[in-house]
Amino acid sequence: MASFSIHIEPTSNQNIVKFVANSFLTNSGSFEFKNIDEASKSPLAQQLFYLPFVKTVYISQNFVAIERFDIVSWDDVQHEISKQIEDYLNSNKPVISEQNTPKKVSVTVYAESTPNPAVLKFVSNKTLVNKSYEFKNSEEALYAPLAKELFLFPFVKEVFFSANYISIMKTEAVEWQEISNELREHIRIYIEDGKKILLDEILQKEKESNTTSEGKKVLTGISKEISDILDEYVQPAVASDGGNIAFQSYNEETKTVKVILQGACSGCPSSTITLKNGIETMLKEMLHGKVTTVEAING
Repeated sequence: MASFSIHIEPTSNQNIVKFVANSFLTNSGSFEFKNIDEASKSPLAQQLFYLPFVKTVYISQNFVAIERFDIVSWDDVQHEISKQIEDYLNSNKPVISEQNTPKKVSVTVYAESTPNPAVLKFVSNKTLVNKSYEFKNSEEALYAPLAKELFLFPFVKEVFFSANYISIMKTEAVEWQEISNELREHIRIYIEDGKKILLDEILQKEKESNTTSEGKKVLTGISKEISDILDEYVQPAVASDGGNIAFQSYNEETKTVKVILQGACSGCPSSTITLKNGIETMLKEMLHGKVTTVEAING
């Protein structure tokens, strides 16, 4: 049985802190509890509400996020809470009570076209992941059982997970009308059976990757402004098209921004137009000459 450890992550909201575990706490789905009565399905959340400064508890896949009342500072209490959550998890008590959670839920999945003709978006009525994951081949999907199964279909070229949808890139050998129903039903049954979307090892892999790259970069100045603009104005539209855009770097001397395109955006014929006529123009106007060029690293 895995030994749980917790690390603390601040958020953009100064009242909310995330307590991130090294293993998944729920298979999928997210839970929000605003008081101890609402938390009846989560013994862990109920325990946290006994702390007088806890306003809201969020539980999602591999983290617990807590919103505090202003009667305390996070610096005074966050390490104590981290230890409390870690001890609770290692006591093998349930995070979400099984008797209050149906073992099999009704799942619907529908297919949605994207601007990229090689990519179809399969949307579920259930949250699958709490961040984006891209798999270019079966080897990369080692710790993503659903993605690994999808790569068993000979016409699946790439798989991208985000929120409640899966974007799949096909090979040129087939047309979507020949395979979309088969893929949709496979995804629906997999989710409905409650199988794991991701394995704990993927969290360890991410941790090692962050350590190798000297941790997650803390953005400041123009880089942070660019990242915030992409998150607020660009990312929602990109996500609705089955893709993802992420800030990669900003060169102050050349005024060049590099972004990573994933999912339906990767290799999309219209991505160049989107970059030049959309994102590049927006950044030029909003940052008053501090950006001249936007380049995609992939796609």
